[in-house]
Amino acid sequence: MSTITASYNVTPNEPTPNVSLWLSESDQVARWSHTSTIYIYKENQTQNALERMRDSLSKILVHYHPLAGRLTWLEGGKVELNCNGKGVTLIEAESQKTMDDYGDFAPSEKLKNELIPPVDYSQPIEELPLLLVQLTRFKKGSSNNNNNNQLGLAIGVAFCHVLCDGLAAIRFINAWAKLTRGEVLDSIEMFPFLDRTIMNSTYPPRAPRFDHPELKPLPLKLGTTDTIEEQKKEKTAVILRLTSQQVEKLKKKTNDERPQKEGITKTLRPYSRYEVIASHIWRCASKARELEDLQPTVVRVSADIRNRLNPPLPRNYFGNALAVALTPKCHTKELITNPLSHGAQKIREAIELLNDEYIRSQLDFIRCHEQLDRIRASYLDQGEPKNAPFYGNPNLTIVSWMSMPVYEADFGWGKPGYFGPGAVYPDGKAYIIRSSDEDGSLVVSAHLQTAHKELFKKFFYEDI
Repeated sequence: MSTITASYNVTPNEPTPNVSLWLSESDQVARWSHTSTIYIYKENQTQNALERMRDSLSKILVHYHPLAGRLTWLEGGKVELNCNGKGVTLIEAESQKTMDDYGDFAPSEKLKNELIPPVDYSQPIEELPLLLVQLTRFKKGSSNNNNNNQLGLAIGVAFCHVLCDGLAAIRFINAWAKLTRGEVLDSIEMFPFLDRTIMNSTYPPRAPRFDHPELKPLPLKLGTTDTIEEQKKEKTAVILRLTSQQVEKLKKKTNDERPQKEGITKTLRPYSRYEVIASHIWRCASKARELEDLQPTVVRVSADIRNRLNPPLPRNYFGNALAVALTPKCHTKELITNPLSHGAQKIREAIELLNDEYIRSQLDFIRCHEQLDRIRASYLDQGEPKNAPFYGNPNLTIVSWMSMPVYEADFGWGKPGYFGPGAVYPDGKAYIIRSSDEDGSLVVSAHLQTAHKELFKKFFYEDI
């Protein structure tokens, strides 16, 4: 249990433009609710932490002033961002638990309720802060614990996804941390590029050039006509760690097993960590779900499009710069009985779809829909069971956070010892994250039906 000891509304410490900000198609289909993440710190040198964070937050918001604004609904399910400077929420809390009581910080309702800032969705959207941050200090450990002098703290973040994608959010956190340490912002990535009209490149909208199955319902579980029952099943999250040796073993096995008939220049490129680990997760989940041999299954992949568009977006583009794609359909038996390279190749095919032409066609597909409610649900797993696509059993969504600079969030008391999702997400969602050890080891945060959790863990390590 955690007790809130202070709560502040923090506004920019200088006047900022009071304007309405145009939102791109990638912003419009993003989740208007909040995505939560958590940082765990083991250090104790956090004197006046909240005061320093509050002061630097008011300064960084001058540069990132859209964060202090509010959303408002427009016709057709669209939203608009009003840069009105209403502010963001900063909370201080104390936990009655030690850091060790939380174990590996696997996402759960309890963890979310205790360490992630609460968002009151009973309020009109025009009143909801777009950013909420909670600093929670842990209770001191017992005298029997080797870490008895270690209190530690958590920083829970709730970020409205309409505002920006994960990379932009991480860069904001890192810039804020740098100011809190008393340093100056000296990198272009730390100053946001706010003009989203750079994404508005094809008006009038053209007809989509591709079919875009990623924005349509996915394969159903055999024997069913909808996903309502699957959506009702209890979900849980599990944290699984891979050493650098295990990662390399999987990569070597996958590349060594690749059929020779794939030996053309394009496919001779070794499979990446993401392609290998995603294939491993896909296979293990299919086995744990005990799906029928002829069950069709797909994986949704997403990619940062800043460098995939032509011309590329600025590196410091602050907004949603993501596109999604689907792997070709694969039968469960085909996935399980073939080498790991079989799934890795299908993952690669999905990633390689995301070139400039495909991405712009996807944006046109979204732009051509006057009513965005359904397409928004299709894009990011939203809506009610009756009208929203379901991306869980027998399918997966596998997200890579491996390239994100998440461990640069040093507010003056050292780098985080852990970073990960702060809530249990829909069935079939998995995140691949670099470990804080920075030695090539990885953390997988997998969100599955509770009934599949133990078998998934078993296969995850047995099949390395």
